[in-house]
Amino acid sequence: MAERPRRRIPEATVARLPVYLRSLVELAGDRVSTTSSERLAELAGVNAAKVRKDLSYLGSYGTRGVGYDVEYLLFQVSRELGLTQDWPVVIVGAGNLGAALANYGGFGDRGFPVVALFDSDPAKIGTTIAGVKVLDQRDIPRVVQASGVAIGIIATPAPVAQDVADLLAAGGVRSILNFAPAVLTVDPSVSVRKVDLAVELQILSFYQQRGPNQAVGS
Repeated sequence: MAERPRRRIPEATVARLPVYLRSLVELAGDRVSTTSSERLAELAGVNAAKVRKDLSYLGSYGTRGVGYDVEYLLFQVSRELGLTQDWPVVIVGAGNLGAALANYGGFGDRGFPVVALFDSDPAKIGTTIAGVKVLDQRDIPRVVQASGVAIGIIATPAPVAQDVADLLAAGGVRSILNFAPAVLTVDPSVSVRKVDLAVELQILSFYQQRGPNQAVGS
């Protein structure tokens, strides 16, 4: 069977696809078989025209007077996001944040099983968190390569984040989610998404001090 052609999808649309997915899962859970772009827009917090434009990149245009088939659209969005298979994940940093992430059952439920934890602290190495053994950080390249790890999560202090990114890349990891407050330098073949909780709080602080009429837009 020939591989289906890959469409170029704008980054802004990609960022909204998980929101549509969550909304569709909710609709499917309520046994809703079809939905309109207006209803999906309401659930996703965007406008209907944007929904129709975004879904058109997936080749889904709905049926006039009927709307979108929820189950099929759920499959289309899942396929586009690569969620029709599991993507093994490792977490580097077994401190408070790393342990909290490891204990979050939602990763495995959504197709991102945590297969290994790493740390450089001898007191943490060999312990178990959420049923996963904490391994020596120096073993990252060997373990991720042997386990076919797709995504590495960095939950370390900023000073060691770059070293960790280098170890992950050396093992073949091409996707990194970085919680450390540090800018990483990686090969262009490696995708990095940064989550800086302090920055997000500072943005909320900006709107907070401006009052209720300056709420953050979606």
